[in-house]
Amino acid sequence: MDPGSSISQTAKYLCRAGYGILASDESTATMNKRLAKTGLDGSLETRRAYRELFYCADIGKYISGAILFKEMLVQKDSTSQPFTTCLVAQGVLPGIKADEGLEAIASGAKSKEETHTKGLDSLKEACQEYRRQGARFAKWRAALKISADTPSELAISMNAAELGKYARICQDCGLVPIVEPEILIDGEHGMRESSEAAERVLVACFQALREQAADLGGMLLKPQMIIPGSEFTGPKPSSRAIAEETLRVMRKCVPPEVPGIMFLSGGQTEVEATANLDAINRLASEQGGAPWALTFSYGRALQSSVLDIWSKDRSKVAEAQQMAAALAAANGAASVGQWDGQHPSVLSSSQSLLETFRGWNAQPALQAQ
Repeated sequence: MDPGSSISQTAKYLCRAGYGILASDESTATMNKRLAKTGLDGSLETRRAYRELFYCADIGKYISGAILFKEMLVQKDSTSQPFTTCLVAQGVLPGIKADEGLEAIASGAKSKEETHTKGLDSLKEACQEYRRQGARFAKWRAALKISADTPSELAISMNAAELGKYARICQDCGLVPIVEPEILIDGEHGMRESSEAAERVLVACFQALREQAADLGGMLLKPQMIIPGSEFTGPKPSSRAIAEETLRVMRKCVPPEVPGIMFLSGGQTEVEATANLDAINRLASEQGGAPWALTFSYGRALQSSVLDIWSKDRSKVAEAQQMAAALAAANGAASVGQWDGQHPSVLSSSQSLLETFRGWNAQPALQAQ
């Protein structure tokens, strides 16, 4: 399939059947913390070598796009070939993290932990430059937390408005916007609270997108699945139960004009992220289909086993790249409801991939996660 020149053609290319997106746009601060957890240094060269494991792996059969952090948009592999060239040669479109991280809402929020996303003031100029550098799509992440009194209406409306403005600016600059209103997994909330928060957030986001006259056919949505919080103490829901509630909320809130829903993995284990995506697609098929693609834009669920292999022995580049391709293949199959239940993960099936430093804890050094 040709990605085409219009944003609607590109959006459809990114979410075509059997394909998903590699989210590898972690900020320098987040990437260095992740590397440090495995004993690796956070130098530019280590980050470059780590990214090469993915961008030069055989992922083009299952990955349609890769979201890059800005330093990697102009970085080269070990043979001096630009990473963007490596990706495009496989049919993988380069994308870019367009936001500048989170900051606390100055006043009026119900909690000091409520945030909005920085970067709108300089976004137009940045997007124009990213497009010149080869990016075809962008991503903007808002983060909303569930607690007794959050997300507040202020946090929802502010983040939705910013996502709407971002989407329109991207489209005006020739980039497909991925709209990511992430409901954080942190917390004790159950499925009901997750559903209620997701509905409020999604309704506000699409209202804001329409107010900005954004083209819904030329964007992609990146939501959290409807899952309980990481500290939930009740019975763990099955993949089927997660699929039922996730599809119910998506059918209620996401307009059919949107070509694709690219779920984030958001702290699920590698196996859970694949199993839940597969269950969502199997259920959608049983229900006669869905108006949008139901696929993935995973970060940790496509990277963690790769990092585990490579961090223990940096000479195992080929093995790490084979794992990158295998994880992509498993999720590509799940994105059409054809996963066979066999998973390549080398991690424990119960090993959570939650990273609390990707949210907000009011420390200035962590604002750009």
